[in-house]
Amino acid sequence: MTKSGITILLVTLGTLASVAPPVSAEAITVGVTKNTVSPALLVAQEKGYFAAEGLQSEIKILVAGAEEIAVAVASGALDFGGAGTSGGLFNLAGQVRIIAGGIHEAPGFQGLALVVANRAWEGGLKSFNDLGSHLQTYAVTQVGGPTHYALVLLADKYGFDLSHVRLVPLQSAPNEMTALMGGQVDATAPPTSAAAHAIQQGSVKLLGYVGDETPFQFGAVFASVRTTNERRDTVERFLRAYRNAARLYHDAFTGPDGERRDGKDAPEILALLGKDIGLGIEDVKFGISYMDPEGRLDVKDVLHQIDWFKSQSMVKAGVDARSIIDTRYVVPLPDR
Repeated sequence: MTKSGITILLVTLGTLASVAPPVSAEAITVGVTKNTVSPALLVAQEKGYFAAEGLQSEIKILVAGAEEIAVAVASGALDFGGAGTSGGLFNLAGQVRIIAGGIHEAPGFQGLALVVANRAWEGGLKSFNDLGSHLQTYAVTQVGGPTHYALVLLADKYGFDLSHVRLVPLQSAPNEMTALMGGQVDATAPPTSAAAHAIQQGSVKLLGYVGDETPFQFGAVFASVRTTNERRDTVERFLRAYRNAARLYHDAFTGPDGERRDGKDAPEILALLGKDIGLGIEDVKFGISYMDPEGRLDVKDVLHQIDWFKSQSMVKAGVDARSIIDTRYVVPLPDR
């Protein structure tokens, strides 16, 4: 996609107005997908954390997939992006750098839901153990994206051959759900908030949550190499605002023991997320992901993702941690 094409796309999609900043504030644009994948960026906008750091922030909400966000950042159409990790993001090493971690797939949280078509359920796909014998078609946003990687981890855990599964790329979570409800694919694993309504209505069946089966670093925040090198003060102010929002989001939905639990700020955060992405509060609550309170990145898992995508020739051989993870800004998540 050309830079002009991306710019047109961004203009025609949703934009969140910024909280009134100081007169001398620096303007930035931040891209997110239209789901709950980048909650701390939306919280930072709505709570005025960017404005407090002297940043006149504008949030661009794209209905397309994670790779489009990364391409827009690389092209300069966006200053910052928040989206799922993907082969497309990793292949932009040299143009884009990860500067913080986003949401995690974690036990007890409902980030990604593995859901199956009613037709497939009736045919015997009723548990994770049935994936090897009954899964034939699987919808992904993009080949090499987080939904794809979730299936890779499940195949490794349950010992089934991915070569027997046909991937169907559909560009967005709503498209995945439409195909699933129509019985055009057997299964998919979208953000749970995107699947909540269909699950509750019985239009699809829920097998379980990816975080309970195969935890991994799902989301990341990134900027262009030019931004990270030439606008260091801007990046540091952006990250201070982001981490303040990450702490607020974490405490709203995570207890002191690390378990999923609503705190005093949960109703407010649910309401602002629902407003921003156009979902009901109950749908948002049904799909709360875990987020590290400091926005730390699971570097070890990201390296595992890169290695797997390389093994499938989806990521260039020269890509490594030094070329995609900016150690000047990223705070690594300690080994657990």
